[in-house]
Amino acid sequence: MDAKELKKRTKEFAHRSVKLAITLPKTEFGTHIRKQLIRCATSVAANYRATLLAQTKAAFISKISIVIEESDESEFWLEFVMDENLMHKKRVLPLFNEAHELTSIFITTRKTAQKRK
Repeated sequence: MDAKELKKRTKEFAHRSVKLAITLPKTEFGTHIRKQLIRCATSVAANYRATLLAQTKAAFISKISIVIEESDESEFWLEFVMDENLMHKKRVLPLFNEAHELTSIFITTRKTAQKRK
């Protein structure tokens, strides 16, 4: 998967996450999770774009590390939604799986970048 495809994939992940988040229950708890999920999921896309503009290897590794943290946090909040039965698991699971896959991709990307001289 190349950078252009990942840029598109992370943006789609952000859109899908926002759409799911806005359907969470309109309770204090639902609002808390909604805000957290929107923040971290959109951060995945925004910070991945920043990695593409990194001017040094160190800057790239730093920025991709942020992407990893945000995609993993997205995975956490989606898992939490399922754990708390706030939404049907069937509806959340595809997005949860996408968060997991993105996290794995970016971890591998960082490892590869760290190995290069």
